[in-house]
Amino acid sequence: MVTLRSELAYAQLSQNNANQSYQLNNPISVPYLKKNLQKAQPRLVLNQATEKRLREKLQTDPLIQHIYQAIKYNAASVLALDLITVDIPDNPRSQQNQLGISRDFLYRINMLGMVYFVEKNPDILQRLNEEVIAACNFPTWNPKHFLDVGEMSLAIALALDWTAGKLPKSTISLAKKSLIEKGIMPSWPENGETPRWVNGTNNWNQVCNAGMIAASIAIAEENPELAAKTINRSIEGMNHALAAYAPDGAYPEGATYWGYGTMFSAVTAAMLESAFGTDFGIGDYPGFKESANFGLLTTAPSKLLYNYADSPDVPELYTDFTLSWFASKTGDRNYLNTKRFMQTPDEIGKISRLAGAGLVWTAQFEEKESGLVQSAWKGEGANPIVIFTGQGENKEGYYFGGKGGRGSISHGNMDAGSFIFELNGVRWVIDPGNQSYGVLSRAGFDLWNRCQECDRWKLLTKNNFGHSTISVDNKRHIVDGLATLVDFKGGEKPEATFNLTPTFAGQLKSAARKFIKDSPRSIVIEDQIETNDATKLITWQLMTQADIKLVDGGAVLTQDGKTLKLENLSHPDFNLSIVSLDPAPLQLDKQIENLKRIELRIPSWVLEENKGEIKVRLSGE
Repeated sequence: MVTLRSELAYAQLSQNNANQSYQLNNPISVPYLKKNLQKAQPRLVLNQATEKRLREKLQTDPLIQHIYQAIKYNAASVLALDLITVDIPDNPRSQQNQLGISRDFLYRINMLGMVYFVEKNPDILQRLNEEVIAACNFPTWNPKHFLDVGEMSLAIALALDWTAGKLPKSTISLAKKSLIEKGIMPSWPENGETPRWVNGTNNWNQVCNAGMIAASIAIAEENPELAAKTINRSIEGMNHALAAYAPDGAYPEGATYWGYGTMFSAVTAAMLESAFGTDFGIGDYPGFKESANFGLLTTAPSKLLYNYADSPDVPELYTDFTLSWFASKTGDRNYLNTKRFMQTPDEIGKISRLAGAGLVWTAQFEEKESGLVQSAWKGEGANPIVIFTGQGENKEGYYFGGKGGRGSISHGNMDAGSFIFELNGVRWVIDPGNQSYGVLSRAGFDLWNRCQECDRWKLLTKNNFGHSTISVDNKRHIVDGLATLVDFKGGEKPEATFNLTPTFAGQLKSAARKFIKDSPRSIVIEDQIETNDATKLITWQLMTQADIKLVDGGAVLTQDGKTLKLENLSHPDFNLSIVSLDPAPLQLDKQIENLKRIELRIPSWVLEENKGEIKVRLSGE
């Protein structure tokens, strides 16, 4: 047994206390703003220096030329659409918000705004004018769901900035008035309370503060006092979200929300640099730049994500430009998705809603020494993970992802100890991933509260019975029990051990799960268990969509014409069982075709002196 590190140390880290020694530089005041804010437009992501580099690359760099052509292609599709509108049904149970509308508007502004900036096409300017007027005439930007305001405010600010005074004066006046009245002022409630997102630890912090900074820069000359106090508050608040990246870049909310939240921190850094000449320390925040490895490695050879937390398994459109910001800052070509960017516009299709900004920072890339992508990587912190990669014998790829964490974290699941496994182009062991928030919301389902008995854990995608982990006495995991990474070894045969004891507080005396890549085509899962007097049954679980044939000592899985062998190394005389989850148990559950749970059920009386090992090996052809 390995020596387990102190749970308290990790708990403190997850409480965002680990980085109190590092804080963003925050000199923002009215005098600082008046002295240091660049006066000329553009000054949001674009400025004289970044424009010069962009225009040079548009003439000489095929990568930048391809990205720009994709933006033009998307801008043409925007011109074929009706103007942006808002029509939210009056249905409290539906919990409708305007986020989709705000995101669509940010997409429209990035496409049209960048094409106008490059080409100065008056027809594009006219459409931008019409779009801005339409959005500013919305009754509100929906402050009750402030993400909507954050993205809308960013879009309006970019529209003003990238057109640099060329919009009609009446539109500029309307837009600035709207930024103040519908954007910034709702972030300062009359009751004096600070909105939760300001100092939150999740993606809301990054998105909403980005919008408030952009809006404040846009109206700084009209109302420097409001602008200064808002920027100051946002920079101070961003410390809380950025601290979540420590110590080595594993983003607690998973791959999809890494792409989302980090994209807005990247655009915030780019805006501050262009407007003030500094990002005030965002790029140097401990773990932030390192998170590019997380963003890169959470995409498997199959191009599917390691989709733990509320993540889909298909990457979002914005991930490429989130990574290219890191490429521009590090000079590491690994972070450029050259293969996708070099496709034709119709092959790329719809592009990130921040592609205009992304084009600018991608154009700043200058290659330096690019390191090798790690084949064994760990990310510690509040929701720790490990990833093992490598080439299988058929050169189609090896991918393993395993994790600790706890259910009560933002977008968390009862999935501590769970893993996915991909080999030879097949994802053999799956995570059930996310499911539609809208469907659950319209049904009146309480998805977001995360107490031990809350509704969230009734869903197969959220509870431990839908993940490849351990369950004890058919009970839920302990929602606040933090499973930490306690040992990690790299090399050709990497190993990682998680302390699962807090996950089973009151159910087991102790539990540890070790993952071992013992060959280029296999993974070993080794559990050390110590029961308590109440323990009756330990169930080892594996989630798969493969066809399964039970055999002596294990099972053979078949999928896409390939096979995977499951060996029950510790208890070969115990038969496995198969539980069909197609259909899933509840009507509101996500329905996954051919989903099954393989179970190995171990009665506690089998363990000598209350201690024992469960050891299983998965190996491909």
